[in-house]
Amino acid sequence: MEKLEKFYHEAGKTALLIDGARQVGKTFIIEEFGRTHYESVVKIDFVKMKNAVKLFEDVEDESEIISRISAFTSKPLIEGKTLIFLDEVQECPEAVTYIKYLVRDDGRYHYILSGSLLGVEMKNVRSVPVGVLDEETMYPLDFEEFVIANGESPELVAQAKSAWENRKPLPKVLHDRLRKLFRFYLVVGGMPAVVQRYIDTKDMRLVMDEQKKILVEYRKDISKYDEENSMRIREVYKRLAPELNKKNKRFYADSVAEASRFDRLEDEFVWLREAGVAIPAYNVAEPKVPLTLSEKNTFFKLFANDVGLLSAMLMGGIQIRVLNGETDLNFGAIYENAVAQELTAHGFAVRYYNSSAFGEVDFLVEKDCAVLPIEVKSGKHYKRHRALDKLMECDEYGIESAIVFDDDAMDVVGKVFYAPIYMVMFLKKDSLPANMIYDVGKPLKL
Repeated sequence: MEKLEKFYHEAGKTALLIDGARQVGKTFIIEEFGRTHYESVVKIDFVKMKNAVKLFEDVEDESEIISRISAFTSKPLIEGKTLIFLDEVQECPEAVTYIKYLVRDDGRYHYILSGSLLGVEMKNVRSVPVGVLDEETMYPLDFEEFVIANGESPELVAQAKSAWENRKPLPKVLHDRLRKLFRFYLVVGGMPAVVQRYIDTKDMRLVMDEQKKILVEYRKDISKYDEENSMRIREVYKRLAPELNKKNKRFYADSVAEASRFDRLEDEFVWLREAGVAIPAYNVAEPKVPLTLSEKNTFFKLFANDVGLLSAMLMGGIQIRVLNGETDLNFGAIYENAVAQELTAHGFAVRYYNSSAFGEVDFLVEKDCAVLPIEVKSGKHYKRHRALDKLMECDEYGIESAIVFDDDAMDVVGKVFYAPIYMVMFLKKDSLPANMIYDVGKPLKL
């Protein structure tokens, strides 16, 4: 909503494209934003309104498009006070092509585009507008949003954030509350409809039914892909949970088909990533910035876009066992998925490090222009991390700090900060300074 507010105050200069996986709440938040900020909202859903595609066929200029939209809708077009919302725009790529002409039409109306599978379908757009179309990706609720949605006091989050920033433990009553909420988050996840069902009913059967509906929708999307490839995509997606449950959590291509290699399945992995239903974490050869230069695309872990959906995919009554806090349960895959999901929602590229010399470190991200290693521990022995220790001791890499997210403790030992896993909600990307003025021959002013 904050990003939509920014668009509102700058609207007229650019249109806004909101993409993201199906069922993350794109349509709902745009409609709510339109209701509270505009006198008139014209919504065109290219899935429900099949004929709407013809609005953008054989068009001479932008004024003709506006005339067609005006005739097509019963809503008034009030200059400066109307939002034109083009939903499921993947069904009408021409709408994306022509949006630049509409925006340049004196900024009379404001335009938001949205849809699912845009990462896949946008490749078919003849001309993606540059400079007039801002893009934002929407994700499932992160843990902080989940806490807010459940009606918890803002002071709970504020005190937890203060504890994170000052490296001081929370009072036990607050710590226990957040631990309990995080356990529920691991099971419910962040899909808005699922979260709402949980809030309304507290019935985990109904929550799981809602999750199954979303998984069915994802499988339907995959099935729309060409028949030969869709079968392999479905198999890759089906193997996501079992592969994460293995000891090293790396996805092996031969688990999909015997003797398969990554290069034979690369398109399938890319489809899942671009559709927003899976999060790949690629291995890097060296923990040096920029990490992208040593990224190895053929070695990766594949996480679900939502930890609640992963829990639903694991089946076997794991949800109840998670909520009961059973100590003999392997939380590794679920905890790592929650962290991967959180990092992605906060704008980090998710990577990990594994080498024969050092071993494996769960995640590497770039923060403060440096590499920040992250370990995720679900057991009691959270201070045992040989691979991380060896990496930190290597002078060549010069890593100054690391974070271990664990099941309970907060502590600082040397360069390592131990924090309860729910505090991953406070790990955010660096924001750019308000002023970055550079004059040739003079130092950069920050």
